[in-house]
Amino acid sequence: MKRWLGVILPVFLLGSLIVWRLDQKRAENADQGQQRGMKMKGPAVAAMARVEVRDIVSTFDATGSVEAPMSVKIAPKITGRIEMLSVQEGDRVKKGQVLVKIDSSEVEANVQQQMANVAEAQYRLAQAQMNQNPADVAVNTQISQQKANVASAEADYNQTKKSNDAQLAAAVANLSDAQSKIENAKASLRGAQANLANAQTKFDRIEGLYKKGFIAAQDVDDANAALTVQKSSVDIAEGQQNSAIAQKESVQQQMNVVKAKGAADIAASKAKLAQANAALEYAQASTSQKSAYRQSISALKASVTAAQASLRSAQAKRRDTVLISPLDGYVTGRFSDPGAIASPSQPVLDVKFIKQVWVSVPVPEDVCAKLHIGQPAKISFDSLPGRPFDASVLQINPSAETASRQFMVRVILSNKDNLLKPGMFAHVSIETERIKNALVVPREAIQRDKDGAYVMTVGSDNKAKRCPVEPQAEDADFVCIGNALQPGVKVITMSAMPIKEGQIVSAGGGRSSKGTQGGPESRGAQKQ
Repeated sequence: MKRWLGVILPVFLLGSLIVWRLDQKRAENADQGQQRGMKMKGPAVAAMARVEVRDIVSTFDATGSVEAPMSVKIAPKITGRIEMLSVQEGDRVKKGQVLVKIDSSEVEANVQQQMANVAEAQYRLAQAQMNQNPADVAVNTQISQQKANVASAEADYNQTKKSNDAQLAAAVANLSDAQSKIENAKASLRGAQANLANAQTKFDRIEGLYKKGFIAAQDVDDANAALTVQKSSVDIAEGQQNSAIAQKESVQQQMNVVKAKGAADIAASKAKLAQANAALEYAQASTSQKSAYRQSISALKASVTAAQASLRSAQAKRRDTVLISPLDGYVTGRFSDPGAIASPSQPVLDVKFIKQVWVSVPVPEDVCAKLHIGQPAKISFDSLPGRPFDASVLQINPSAETASRQFMVRVILSNKDNLLKPGMFAHVSIETERIKNALVVPREAIQRDKDGAYVMTVGSDNKAKRCPVEPQAEDADFVCIGNALQPGVKVITMSAMPIKEGQIVSAGGGRSSKGTQGGPESRGAQKQ
């Protein structure tokens, strides 16, 4: 009996525990259903933000590596043993600084040999010129003398022409002056004749009045005296006119003499010039143009020129034994040591200019269309956290890569502190578009369905309302919605449950108008 009690009692206790647990679970489910009903009837909790006005800045972000704008691998032009190599990798060098010297003993010997060849060629030329035929000197002297005679004859001919032209000009001027005097004399004669006619008329009138007894005899005498004076004036004017005409004839004769004498003098000077030119041609004809001696002189001169060219070539090779830096920069590679044999095909040093550096990034074609030379960019480096660098677009490759269909864009930035090294990993951010004073909402506020994009707004009655929008440009946090809403309107960004139009909504934290997260009441909220 006790054995059966030991079996039945545990079974009974287990069954009682199961029944109790089932009753408790039903009670919990009923309580949760009641709470859900209460929540459905109460206001929904959601995170909200306000429509605001701000600039929307769209950027394109990419990664690239730092490059040196100028990188020169320094190699000699000649083969030789490296005699001096004083710089190491990382050393700073200046433009024109001597970096490498190649053994120049053989080159220097060649320079001395070429100098001796030049001196010998110049000596042979000088000897040949000293032994030149003295007859050539006499011929040259005669030619020079005849050239001087030609020049003298030309000067005399030009002077004769100028003198004749001046005399003719003076004669023409005198003739014009004489003609003017004739015209003046004619005018004076016409005036005197007019006065005489007037005096004669006056005398006749007075004489008639005297005969009739109206005036005294004195008046007749006065009129007769005035008539006599006017007759004298006419005689004088006629004399002046005749004198002017005679003077003009004299001037005309002088001008004829000047013309005749000038023509004779010019003809004589021209004949003298022709004689001098003939004498010069005769002197030049007596010169031998193709003598063997002159050919020998020309050959010796050519030998001097060739020797000088060989000397310049040897001196250029001597300069090639000294390698200098072509730019201000840093040594980034050293490939040989003193004592090694350097050759033109083997670089000795690598020097890079890094006062400014480049970063090249691939850009899609839609972004490339928005870029232009000089466009600002921001660059950051993982090795320099918190230190952004200002840069600008320097080059845009007009041809896209065939495989990726992307354009290579190169930005340039200053490296005055020498913090940036070629090969460093860089993050590049290029501003592609900026919309000023745009109406924006947080990105989380934008929802989409089959009818398009929309936001849920909350009015003064705390009821949700659907408002269609047309999203435009956007950045990392905000989306431009055009003029669909007014600034300050509340929009729902996040909620625990989907919000329906007309539903009462209460604020539950979330993104504020400045884009920061709200208080702890927003925890657990999710995007609708």
